[in-house]
Order: sequence, then structure tokens, then C-alpha cells
Amino acid sequence: MSTDTRLSLTGISKRYGGVRAIRNADFHVRPGRVHALVGENGAGKSTLIKIIAGAEAADTGEILWEGEPVTIATTVDAIDLGINTVYQEPQLFAELSVAENIFLGRELLSGGRVDWAAQNAKVVELLGTLGLSPDLATVPVGRLSVATQQQISIAKAISGKCGILILDEPSAILTDAEIQVLFGVIRRLTADGVAVIYISHRLDELVEIADEVTVMRDGQTVGSYPIGELSVRRIAELMVGDALSDDHPVREVPAGSPVLELRGLARDRHFHDVDLTVGHGEIVCLYGLIGSGAGEIAECIDGLERTTAGEIVLAGRTIAPRSPQEAARDGIAMLPANRKVEGMFSFQSIAFNISIGHLGRLSRWRMFVDRAKERASAKDLMRRLAVKAPDETRPVGSLSGGNAQKVMLARQLLERPTLLLLAEPTQGVDVGAKEEIHRIITDLADQGTAVLVVTSDLPEALRIADRLLVVRAGTVVREFGPGATQVDVLSAAAGDHSEQGAA
Repeated sequence: MSTDTRLSLTGISKRYGGVRAIRNADFHVRPGRVHALVGENGAGKSTLIKIIAGAEAADTGEILWEGEPVTIATTVDAIDLGINTVYQEPQLFAELSVAENIFLGRELLSGGRVDWAAQNAKVVELLGTLGLSPDLATVPVGRLSVATQQQISIAKAISGKCGILILDEPSAILTDAEIQVLFGVIRRLTADGVAVIYISHRLDELVEIADEVTVMRDGQTVGSYPIGELSVRRIAELMVGDALSDDHPVREVPAGSPVLELRGLARDRHFHDVDLTVGHGEIVCLYGLIGSGAGEIAECIDGLERTTAGEIVLAGRTIAPRSPQEAARDGIAMLPANRKVEGMFSFQSIAFNISIGHLGRLSRWRMFVDRAKERASAKDLMRRLAVKAPDETRPVGSLSGGNAQKVMLARQLLERPTLLLLAEPTQGVDVGAKEEIHRIITDLADQGTAVLVVTSDLPEALRIADRLLVVRAGTVVREFGPGATQVDVLSAAAGDHSEQGAA
């Protein structure tokens, strides 16, 4: 072990019940260096970072700080050592000034009162370190751009003792120009000896900012490499191992005019120039990493957000839904990604959860819900989707994650939609339930339903898609057909600009 290692984790393991999140992971960070941590969703990155930041405690393993054993049991322990974390979304109070945010909870006092002059002077010094105007010290944070707010979050993190700065997906919400500003800040900090742990799915930017890269896969650290030894494609290969696409039989998609067309669709700062089509009986997957814009495209199709340019054409008719209710009237049914927050009434029955949103169809004289009809519809959909529950009266919150997700899907199918829009359809469900949901999606397409799936689960996209569209930096950058590999798709999503693997 090099004597200049600031933080060293060896043999780190962590379980959550029966799930082993990390197995014998090793991670070593040196001062004045940018150490990137990469891996697919579920690889163990978040758990490892939580252990370093004190949000979780490791079950086994050793942690050394500058060669001496330490215990990081809480976030206070981490901060006392000098480990600070800046998350993707700025954790700031919009109404408070920059200075107030930076010193919130640890104000500089004089005579029992806040010493505003000393506090602002210290903030001006910090802003200078980051190349920001000293005039920002007294400006309410809510008036600043997202990029500047992120820099203020960094100023807050380094305002005390800072030996290691953890940046969690820092570029996901930034423009290319703002990313360059962030890189300038990182270079200033490393020049002063701060070690930076940089977590990102945008692999192309690592070549520019990282000194070394640690790759995680299936809860283990595959290895650590100098950035000069790696290309974007090589990092992707290390992340997925030898995994290629799952065996996915080529489906016969009916010919004909498209059900859905997006023509030059855009929403300021989120996505732009998006063109795509989905045909009858076709499953099209939009795959993108964090901050790609794929999820925002789905939100605009469903009327959750408004577009700023382009057209949405459904079954030959231009539409501009201003709410999910309008989208539903147009023939769009959307399964949201966060079912517990956006779709599920946990304490209500399965029948209630399926029927809600369709009460006009299940009502007599549009006044009274026909409970018999509601229960019959619920029973039919439970049978078709193989929902495992004693009956339709059970609270949906008592079901497993996979069965609850099937109930949410059943709601979208009560009235057959023109377009079925699925956001992260198997998020948080077990392997068996995932297979069942994939079967349901394929069966619906076989019956002629046009299906658009937005997913960050690459094996899922490869398994069910007839066509897979990669979204990066807010637009569709590559299209793949059956036979694509995980390495090909991940390389495109992460910023590999070569044409290798193009379809």
C-alpha cells in the first residue's frame, strides 16, 4: 500500500437481508487525484459511497485513513475526517443567501451572535477559490442557475476540513459548457491536494477529468486502472463483463403507418430534436443513463410536462396533451416509474387501484360506481396478468412488488390504449416478477398494442425491444436492432463516438 494513500477500503462487504450488495470490495484514494467510480445500476457503487460517507456501516472489511484504522459509523464521523459529499441535486435552501447556505448550522459567532462580516468574508474567499464572483455571497440561492448552485454546494463542502470530496453524478443536470466550468473547479481543488471521488455514467468525460478508474460489477470491484489505459468501450466491457444480449427471438412486427411519431420534439434544457416512431405491435425501448433526457421525453408524451418545440402525432393526429388526463383521452396509457408515489393507493383494494381513473366507464349514469362491474373487471385483469392475491379486495400494499406493479399495469389496460407507455416497468421487482412482466409486455404487443418502454435497465431493454433507441445528452444518438450487445449499447449511451457496434 502506497504511503500517500488518503483513504483505503479493503475487503468491504455489505448485506441487506438476503441481498449481498457488496462483496470484498477494495478501493484506494490518493490526495490530489480524481478517482472515478463506475458500474451499471445495481453494481454496488451507491452502497460503497454510502459506507465512505458514513450513511451505512460495512459488515466486514477494513478502512484506513492516511494509514491508520478508522471507524466510519455515521456521517458525522466522515465529516470529522474530512469526507464531504455533493449530490446530483443541490441540497440548498432557495430563500437563503449563498453565505447563509454555506454556514447553515455552523454559523460563525461573535458574542453569541452571528458574525455576518466574518462569515461573508470567508464565503468571498471560498468563491474566489472556485472562480466565482464575490458578489454572490449575499444573493439568494434560488436566483442562481443549477450549475452555479452546484458550485455553491461544493463551496459548502470544502468550507470546513475537506480531504476527500465525493461528487455523485455531478454532470447529469449540466450542459456541456457548465461541465467544463465544473472540471475547472475540480482541477483547482486537486491542485490544493483534495482527493475527488467522481461517480458518473458519462464515461466519455472520465477521459478528460479522471486520473484513475475503479470499475464495479455485481457488488465487487473488478479492478482499478490508470485512465490512460482505458477507452470508453473498454470501460463498458469491464462494467458488463462477457454479457451480451439475452436470447431474444426476432418478432414479426406488422407493417403499416406508425401509431406514434415524435417530430423534432424538444423541451428546454432537457431534450431536443427527438425523432422516433412506434408501430402497431412494436416494442420500442428508449434507453439512457442518468440525465440523458429519456424520462423527460416520456413525461412530455404523457402531458406531465409541456414541450417547447416539435410535434407528437398519435394515430395520424397531432396532439399536445397538457395533463395525463388529456393524454389518456387521446389514447395514451402510462405506467409511471415510481409506482408508490405516482400511482399506487397502498391502503386501497386491488379493485380500487385498477378502476381509479376509469370511473366513468364503470359508473351507472356517471353518478354511481357499479361495484359488481368494478370487481368483475379487476378479476378479469388479475387473471390475465397472473396477479397473485386471494381476491380483488386485498389492499394493494399487502402485495409483493412484482404483483403491485402488475396491478398498476392492469389499470392502464382497463381501456385498451392506442399507445402503452411504460417507465421503468420492472423497477424494484424480483427476477421472477420481471420475467412475468416482460411476458405481459410481449403478449400485449403480439395483440397489436404499440408499446414504448423507457428504461435504464440495459438487459431489460435488450431482452424485450424490437428496436432500441439510445438517448444521450437529450437526443437519440443511436438505434439498435436485435442482436446488439450490452457493450455496444452502453458504449453509445456513455459517449463512445466510434461507429463500432452501430446498427
